[in-house]
Amino acid sequence: MKTLFKNGYKAIVSLLLIFITLSKTSAQTGINTITPDASSALEIKSTNKGLLIPRLTQAQKNAILSPATGLMVYDITTNCISVNIGTPSVPEWNCTTLLNRKFFYMPSINISTKIGLIGIPQTKDLYREYADEFTAPKMVSAGAPSIIPVIANAQELNYYVTYYDPSLIEISGIDANGVMSYKILKPANFDSYINIVFAPK
Repeated sequence: MKTLFKNGYKAIVSLLLIFITLSKTSAQTGINTITPDASSALEIKSTNKGLLIPRLTQAQKNAILSPATGLMVYDITTNCISVNIGTPSVPEWNCTTLLNRKFFYMPSINISTKIGLIGIPQTKDLYREYADEFTAPKMVSAGAPSIIPVIANAQELNYYVTYYDPSLIEISGIDANGVMSYKILKPANFDSYINIVFAPK
């Protein structure tokens, strides 16, 4: 009877040790690896396959209830990996794959300063000018795509005027869609210009 009790006790202790060991190693998960990196909760190893995250339209993404900070989806509307850098109650989706650009300059455009327009409130759709010119370049290098990828939604950009001549043009503002409101004060000379910079949000 003593031997049976001792053997049963040893079996229970052995099982407990196995469960404790398994519970410690299950803090990390490895797919195609039995030794996931110590800093990872999940490590996937492959030499011929990638990771496919959920693919949602922008409307579907924005409809996610209380998205966790750091939640990541592929936005098929804007064609980018989108991460919530806000909070669950106030989400702020950030596009992380925008050709590694922090900012870029407005393409060259003409703003008429003829005398008949002086003092008349006008607008210029900066986003539309950018999208039209980027999708129809005049020359493309060998092997390059025929269009430059553009941000699909005007409100995913911030718009800045970094230089202009206030004696020539009065700029009253730029709305969230990139529409600039202005008045011409006098005709421009040959070296007049405005610097406009776009920055992805």
